[in-house]
Amino acid sequence: MNALKSTAAFAALALAATGASAQEKVTFSDLSWNGAQAIGHVLSTIIEEEMGGDAEIVSGMNQAAVIMAGMDKGDGSIDVFTDLWMPNQQALWDEYIDGLGTVKTNQPYNGTSNIYVPSYMAEKGVRSIDDLRDPEVAAMFDTDGNGKGEYWAGDVTWASTKRWQIKFKSYGLDGLWEPNIVSADTFKAGLEAAYTSEQPQLFYYWTPEAIHVKYDLTALEEPGRTDGCEDVDLDAEDWLEVSEFNCVIASNDIFVAYSASLEERNPAVAKMLSNVQFTGDEINEWIVEMFENKRDPREVAEDWIADNKETVTGWISG
Repeated sequence: MNALKSTAAFAALALAATGASAQEKVTFSDLSWNGAQAIGHVLSTIIEEEMGGDAEIVSGMNQAAVIMAGMDKGDGSIDVFTDLWMPNQQALWDEYIDGLGTVKTNQPYNGTSNIYVPSYMAEKGVRSIDDLRDPEVAAMFDTDGNGKGEYWAGDVTWASTKRWQIKFKSYGLDGLWEPNIVSADTFKAGLEAAYTSEQPQLFYYWTPEAIHVKYDLTALEEPGRTDGCEDVDLDAEDWLEVSEFNCVIASNDIFVAYSASLEERNPAVAKMLSNVQFTGDEINEWIVEMFENKRDPREVAEDWIADNKETVTGWISG
């Protein structure tokens, strides 16, 4: 046996002795936003290179309800929801995590959600929700000539897309504004073109995300939170009519969720996932390197793991 094989064999035996070796293949969601994808690359690299296991990011597995139902089945078709934003997915949380108990989570990291303009629009006086009540302001954002300004509310599949429509209705802005509901990739391409020529753009976005590194953006001021300011029912047939949301969105708790079946099918990975604890700064670093600097995601993950061995070992060993 050559030295390389001997070292690998020793490492595998050491992992097995501590109960940290990965077993059955672990499948990851393929969500459409960069933070979720970065997390998937880092966690799958840990499983394969630090735990000697097998991991797969399942292409196209990006529908929250489908992912949660698959984790509930526990058959390995999908095991990990890489970036579960709460309370955006409250109904799924209530069903599978609090209700059936078939999905588990780690400790969350913190994120924010706001409505933004490029800072050159803030310099023109668009700084708050109140400014959007001005018909002349709305007219600046009207690209199709129908008399309403447009804002990007998100992807059609996101719960947050409904929330922003509810917010604009609750603020009394739906007479002047209409949602532009397209994929994140389509929106980002449009933003890049508009930003280059300093054209008006109004859009929902979140942190962490590399967009805040690439562009100078300003979050619009919104009313503070009060009791009852957020009362939404996204599952109602008439969700827009019955819901109210007239305050800033609270900071989000964002989780890695995983199938409870992994505790039997791959207990080492289940243990690791339960111990994972990210920060928004770490995720933003991965996003910038993977998606802005166009580095190979596996290489970025490997470099971060090498620089954070003690943290990763703690996740694995518990």
